[in-house]
Amino acid sequence: MKLNINFCKKIILLLILSLNISMFGQAKPKVLILATGGTIAGSAKTGVQSGYTSGQVTIDAMVNAIPDALKVADIKGEQIANVGSQDMSFEIMLKVANRINELANSNDVDGFVITHGTDTMEETAFFLNLTTKTDKPVVLVGSMRPSTAISADGPLNLYNAIAVAGDPKAKGRGVLLVMNDWIHSAQSLTKVSTTAVQTFMSPLRGLIGITSYGTNDFFNYPSQKFGKNSEFDVKGVSSFPRVDIIYADADMKPDLIDASIERGAKGIVIAGVGNGNMNKASLDACARASKKGIIVVRSTRVATGLVSRNVECNDDELGLIASYALNPQKSRILLSVALLKQRSLAELQKIFEEY
Repeated sequence: MKLNINFCKKIILLLILSLNISMFGQAKPKVLILATGGTIAGSAKTGVQSGYTSGQVTIDAMVNAIPDALKVADIKGEQIANVGSQDMSFEIMLKVANRINELANSNDVDGFVITHGTDTMEETAFFLNLTTKTDKPVVLVGSMRPSTAISADGPLNLYNAIAVAGDPKAKGRGVLLVMNDWIHSAQSLTKVSTTAVQTFMSPLRGLIGITSYGTNDFFNYPSQKFGKNSEFDVKGVSSFPRVDIIYADADMKPDLIDASIERGAKGIVIAGVGNGNMNKASLDACARASKKGIIVVRSTRVATGLVSRNVECNDDELGLIASYALNPQKSRILLSVALLKQRSLAELQKIFEEY
């Protein structure tokens, strides 16, 4: 059979285009960096001092410091904010979530990176896990040392985060955090050290994967609801109901609970001792709050373990919610988002079990 050479050439060209391959190899993924500040954008007078100022370096300067990242992905940056994460707010979180949702279906973006300070990174990560509607990788990244420090960890962390955000294998794993070669899920990560570069751990459910100089190995998926499977929608939302965290300790005073209600809290999270416990006076105050329609969640100040229902106190009788695997700060994020809609105690408890 005689082949039509021109026809064959056209077929080969179409195959090349459909596979998005050029003569130089596979096309690079498109990664959008949304910068919010933090230590990764911090600066100090010298390279050997612990004190520094967060949010001093722009995203363009940060990307320019790692030119090899341009070999990994086509990169664009947007400066959403430039604050230390102690000043992170729901307003900034909403801007990031809305921007991601706006571009979720765009062919111009394959993955997202959010630069962020470490102090409240787990809260923003969990918020985005609940509110972003995309399977595309969403990756938070930060550093424990400012950009001016000797052995600054930010540049390599950012390089790895870009590589993870552009990796098709990262899709559908929820919001991730990349630092110090580890890939965490927003559901499980928590900060455990004030200064160590290995500050984030995922003690209950483990890592999603590891990364090394842009080479990624994924071996886990989050088990809870997130992303497109999340029921939460923040489109058009401008503010959230007030939810306070109250820290439990020996001989704690119940008037802190009463004061929170007086200041307008719609929800209270108790960072309880042990299995979400507190003394009787405070437990009674929580029961009174529940009768007033205030949602009270029992979490724990302990680093690991679950807070289960009806173990050492009768949650059913008192009208309280058990946080299960969520620590106080993540419990506050989930309750703040959940209270955007009127829900029963049973519905709220189910949410804490599922997310």
